[in-house]
Amino acid sequence: MKKDNTHIRFALQGIKTEQFAIIEENYTPNKKTDLGTKLQFKLDQKNHKIGVFLGFEFMQIKKVFLKIQVSCHFQIEENSWATFVQENKLVIPKGFLAHLAVITIGTTRGVLFAKTEATPFSIFILPTLNIASIIKEDAIFEIKNM
Repeated sequence: MKKDNTHIRFALQGIKTEQFAIIEENYTPNKKTDLGTKLQFKLDQKNHKIGVFLGFEFMQIKKVFLKIQVSCHFQIEENSWATFVQENKLVIPKGFLAHLAVITIGTTRGVLFAKTEATPFSIFILPTLNIASIIKEDAIFEIKNM
């Protein structure tokens, strides 16, 4: 299924810092740092909303020393939502999901900067991500009777 993102009308309705933690005892300056990423989409079918939950964990020797999860909540215009309906399923195009994820990544990057500004942890900046390698297909959800 291929849809042009410009035909899907939506608005960013909310941003929430779901989790944030600095665990200083797990951090050693100048050691190799790994980054774990988790991306999740949640729907509010009744209100035509999509939540994008994006989490990052900075680790050294498999111990997390900096963790953040931010969610962005998007209101989808009613006619645009209707385009997702196919038989008894909601099919949300991967390109649109990628667009929402990119917005959420930028938001998370800003939240991380604000929370670590003027600390030794401000050196940790979220890298650019290839969303196409993460979101490879349309998302399909069962339509819930409400």
